Amino acid sequence: MPRTSFTDLVGCRLPLQQAPMGAISPPALARAVAAAGGLGTIAVPPGGEVPADLAEHTDLPGGVFAVNLVGEDVALATIGRAARHARVVDFFWSWPRRAAVDAVHAEGALASWQVGSLDEARDAVDAGVDLVTVQGRGAGGHVRGDETLGALLAGVVDAVPVPVLAAGGIADGRGLADVLAAGAAGARVGTRLVATPESGAHPEYVAAVLDAGDGATEITDAFAVCPLCATRPTARVLRSAVTAVRGLADEQVGVLSTPHGDVVLTRGHGIPPSRGVSGTVAAMALYAGEGVGAVTEVRPAGEVVAAMYRDADALLAGAVPQPRDPGGRER
Repeated sequence: MPRTSFTDLVGCRLPLQQAPMGAISPPALARAVAAAGGLGTIAVPPGGEVPADLAEHTDLPGGVFAVNLVGEDVALATIGRAARHARVVDFFWSWPRRAAVDAVHAEGALASWQVGSLDEARDAVDAGVDLVTVQGRGAGGHVRGDETLGALLAGVVDAVPVPVLAAGGIADGRGLADVLAAGAAGARVGTRLVATPESGAHPEYVAAVLDAGDGATEITDAFAVCPLCATRPTARVLRSAVTAVRGLADEQVGVLSTPHGDVVLTRGHGIPPSRGVSGTVAAMALYAGEGVGAVTEVRPAGEVVAAMYRDADALLAGAVPQPRDPGGRER
């Protein structure tokens, strides 16, 4: 597989970015993906601050990192702190704005914006971004737009002069090969990385992902409790979670333990179940994309990234990847 405009711009070896997934994607996951040659991403929660030890998390020789910032009101000072310790500052769930991009560039970093429409992609480029990520409606978690990935990717690739990443339902080498062949410069991968030892996902969440199979997700507002959201968000989750939360009798679904104390999670809360959660995990926000059927085993993140690259490379070269045994290793 040749290098792409994304790998050349960012400086990573492989055309793959780890999606930000809040507490489900702790720094350990970002480091594992970066060590494997992809772009690791440190997720900052909405309204949160950039970790004071960010430099320690991103101190990996040869590793390349992004910091993801979510929401409309991210302070310019917060953006600047992220840009001082990461190669890429990544924005989502807000309309592109020039001031945010300028704050990234002032510290010598690259600005990326995840978008859900062609108009938003064009405005991101007008705001000065260095790359855009297009999110199709098959993505797990909060969904920005309402187009399929294929349709949105085709329109954006033709319309903008910057590298374009594809996001939404990409969970194996075939998915990566498909978007590269369609003109993407790389892919953003989330759901597949939930089922890794480095993931922060609760074991019951991981088990639900592994058991899900094809056609097991839907877009819903069943997990729209979000104190910081200006509008009621929708998200793609496992259908089993929607059934479970609708049958829940209690208003409290669980408790999240944090270094600052316990946080009660009410029914329909949008926080996905990390390892620090207790309660009725099956009725929590089990975010998953349409590619969840390809996730059948827990594997180290580095192996996942390497296998996706190897299989995509073989497909793009016209070869057929070697069959795999149930343990996921080549025969």
